[in-house]
Amino acid sequence: MGCFECCIKCLGGVPYASLVATILCFSGVALFCGCGHVALTGTVAILETHFSKVTSDHAMLTDIIQLMQYVIYGIASFFFLYGIILLAEGFYTTSAVKELHSEFKTTICGRCISGMFVFLTYILGIAWLGVFGFSAVPVFLFYNMWSTCATIAPMANLTEIDSICVDVRQYGIIPWNATPGKACGSTLGDICSTSEFYLSYHLYIVACAGAGATVIALIHFLMILSANWAYLKDASQMHAYQDIKMKEERELQDITSRSKECLNSYT
Repeated sequence: MGCFECCIKCLGGVPYASLVATILCFSGVALFCGCGHVALTGTVAILETHFSKVTSDHAMLTDIIQLMQYVIYGIASFFFLYGIILLAEGFYTTSAVKELHSEFKTTICGRCISGMFVFLTYILGIAWLGVFGFSAVPVFLFYNMWSTCATIAPMANLTEIDSICVDVRQYGIIPWNATPGKACGSTLGDICSTSEFYLSYHLYIVACAGAGATVIALIHFLMILSANWAYLKDASQMHAYQDIKMKEERELQDITSRSKECLNSYT
């Protein structure tokens, strides 16, 4: 076998579907974790500077955000490892299917592992649907604030703009006794023009898109794993059929040879 034929054989064993799903999963998780971490830090800075001047009023929120940032670290580490494992499982299954008619045989353990990955990926897909929905909440809040600022901009020279406010207390982010708790008029416009608000708003959008990409990647993985499990099951049945067929052929040959020996002995 030449070098070209060897390369073609190696490329034929690459699970391209699993590779695409892995890249999409890594990209989505990286966007969600990286952008979400920075956006949460910017959100705390905006609240401390403009909506809650007393530290005790937003102490619980700060602790929750810090906990979420630690969770983000765990999510990034877990999905990096899980994506590599699923890619390796794709290589294993592709090899099993490609070498179906050779001496390579799938084991019951391999089929059980594939079934376990199908179940685990299904659970993770449902969980990431919840994460995707949760990541859309800050996008909605920042969009409302940005829309209010866009309404204030044409009315910059009017006195009525002081009646246009954004009260973050109504969202349950900070308690009702927080001071000042809301921003009105030109103060609100100044908040929307800060780099913290602009950066956090767009990072939340990217994080939400990353969560959506991760959901798509997990759905892709689920389809691949389900197909691979079916292929392994068919491969196992095919090998069992071939073993029975070979056994019957040997028995038939033995019977034929004994018959010939008996016939020769009589003659």
